[in-house]
Amino acid sequence: MRDGSSHGSPEPAVESRSHIGVFEQAHPRLLGLAYRILGSRAEAEDAVQDTFLRWQAVDIRNIEFPGAWLTTACTRRAIDMLRASYRSRVDYVGNWLPEPVQPMIDNEAEAQMELSSSLSTAFLLMLERLSPKERAAYLLYEIFEMSYASVAASLDMNEPACRKLVSRAKARIGDSQVRYQPSEERQEELLAAFEDAIRNGRPGSLVAMLASDVRLTADGGGKVATVMEVLEGDAVMAFLTGRLSQWWTAYDWTFTDISGLRGLVLREGKQVVATVSFAYDTQDRITDIFIMRNPDKLKGLGEVRIH
Repeated sequence: MRDGSSHGSPEPAVESRSHIGVFEQAHPRLLGLAYRILGSRAEAEDAVQDTFLRWQAVDIRNIEFPGAWLTTACTRRAIDMLRASYRSRVDYVGNWLPEPVQPMIDNEAEAQMELSSSLSTAFLLMLERLSPKERAAYLLYEIFEMSYASVAASLDMNEPACRKLVSRAKARIGDSQVRYQPSEERQEELLAAFEDAIRNGRPGSLVAMLASDVRLTADGGGKVATVMEVLEGDAVMAFLTGRLSQWWTAYDWTFTDISGLRGLVLREGKQVVATVSFAYDTQDRITDIFIMRNPDKLKGLGEVRIH
């Protein structure tokens, strides 16, 4: 249910609660918000840590709604970091993809699906079309179900301007298909076909499961060898069965949750060397294959409690 107040849901009196206790309760939500704004778990953790340092410095007795205070502080810090990261991406080598995460989400099934779909690589890439403030406003309203008044307060703007910001963000994003999820069984079937094509040289099943305009995007960050251009159509299958079948057969393959969907982690010994995730159309075909090879983005891979 969307929060209709200007500050957030009613919260217990803060006098009886410690700084750390209040923050720990809010931590999964703050990390989830910062991650979606920034597309980087490492940067999101920095934003949340900065928020905690500010939180420790305030007099908790003067904070009527601590959840709203923390959300506002974290949102503004993440926006500032996103603006700075845009400048650094000018020098990024190759394709930039969001840092993969393995979320632990404690929710009912329907709510979990809604939240996990907004962690996918495809969704986070779609958010790249938005300005930092549009991105934050869209996420707070659409994903975290805050009222326009609450979003406006977090972004230090009036409510009519906030409504226009969210409306503009929705118009710029447009395509809702990006959050579509096949059943978990279908995702496992697609992963199995992907593995069969590369490790066993049997591409038939996978070919039938790919959209005709399928794309493959890999992020090596200039640190490791990977395909630099975005491959499309027939070039995708040629790359998978040609080059990847030579490189990847010796790795250990694990199917697991990656960024809200079923995906693949590849290891050499104990070291993670790649992750693979997909995007889908409403016919349950793969429209995008995302390969993360950048070791800087893989070194922190592990389960994280995120909302």
